[in-house]
Amino acid sequence: MNKEITELVGSLKKKESKLLRRIADDLSKSSRQRREINLSRISRFTKENEIIIVPGKVLGGGDLNHKVTISAYKFSESALSKLKKNGSTVVPLNELSPESITGKRVRILG
Repeated sequence: MNKEITELVGSLKKKESKLLRRIADDLSKSSRQRREINLSRISRFTKENEIIIVPGKVLGGGDLNHKVTISAYKFSESALSKLKKNGSTVVPLNELSPESITGKRVRILG
């Protein structure tokens, strides 16, 4: 594992949230097992104003039809530009706090 992933997994495991610890476990898998998901799939399986967590990479395939708050380990450049154009909020995984992901509108995709 590279140093960046190791630090991210360590910081997520220290937080007092079962959800963030699960994300840390998913990220600690090998890079071949990490998730990659296109915007079209995110659009299909989410609703307006949901919080989406992807323990892997978000790719720019397809379009997103509604605004979401999305957090992932990596984003492709095309995915970032489409998310910003759509008005969605992008939050890096290391900036997620347990307080920001409470409630029923949180999904882990991938």
